[in-house]
Amino acid sequence: MAHIVFFEKPGCAGNARQKQWLRDAGHQLSVRSLLTEPWTAASLLDFLDPLPVADWFNRVAPRVKSGEVQPEQLGRTEALALLLAEPLLIRRPLLQVGAERRGGFDPPAVDRWIGLTPDAAARLRETSEGCAAGSMASCRPTE
Repeated sequence: MAHIVFFEKPGCAGNARQKQWLRDAGHQLSVRSLLTEPWTAASLLDFLDPLPVADWFNRVAPRVKSGEVQPEQLGRTEALALLLAEPLLIRRPLLQVGAERRGGFDPPAVDRWIGLTPDAAARLRETSEGCAAGSMASCRPTE
């Protein structure tokens, strides 16, 4: 099984489910806060670069949901500057296994990459990213 560096938004229910499914599949996790990591343009691009710019963004971030930030309208340089200034906008989780880095949690891709249990892969198709049912309330840090 894999050792995964898992960058999350602390307290996010969606990230909690993803971590549990990875652990259930036998993976070991080193969990880090996406919000406090000292990101540089190069370190963040290591995770996001293969994706289209619009897919770099967390669709349930308040500024994206409100339309204030429109990922489809941004170029690489402007998008990267926004993400570095406001890590809450970064699509999560960010995953690293060895030298390979990926952004977001696409269940079939994660299953092919490092493996998930069959029941976890099926459940993940229903609620794979972000907060439960798109609710920001479920992503508030636990007290």
